[in-house]
Amino acid sequence: MPSHREPKKRSATLPTIPAEAALSFLKDTKGALTWTTRDLADTLKIDRREAEQALALLEAQGYVQPARGGRGEWMTTPAGETVSGAKTPRFTRASVEQSLDALKNRIQKNNKNRQAPFRVTNAIVFGDFLLSDRARVQSADVGIGLARRGESLPRNNSASAPHSASEAAAERKFLRDLREKSAHLMLRPYADWMRNRTHRDLL
Repeated sequence: MPSHREPKKRSATLPTIPAEAALSFLKDTKGALTWTTRDLADTLKIDRREAEQALALLEAQGYVQPARGGRGEWMTTPAGETVSGAKTPRFTRASVEQSLDALKNRIQKNNKNRQAPFRVTNAIVFGDFLLSDRARVQSADVGIGLARRGESLPRNNSASAPHSASEAAAERKFLRDLREKSAHLMLRPYADWMRNRTHRDLL
């Protein structure tokens, strides 16, 4: 009797990039009608296979869809814009850069102040303002790594977490104060994926 072999099942390989990284790319696409797999790969610094895996997952979740009539092009859906926190681009690149310069000065001043509760150990900036073809841009995302005075390692990165609810509240307050209510900046705790995507280092 002829032997019947079971067809090999394709393993469902999840992309190795964090979900937050993929969503940060979707946020950047707010000012573009369509984008490509290569755009995703270039922004997140991943290879094409990883990009295709990420796209398959994003499409399954309803966050992206193939562009109509666009060969190899994609569109971010309204659901994708919502989950990524995308806003209508309304700032000039010059105004965002000015706010980033001011933030950099505040960080340097804070790190020299021995009375400050935290020292900034990482300041990674990313967002659509880094794309030269955008006439208007959204606020810049800034990942801030913190360490208590006297501690050598940052406390809020992907490998560690605040010790308590009060510690987390203190860090949130510090970030709010550091931002100084600037509409051009969105400060958040630093994570390693931020350094692995297209970014600028403020420190």
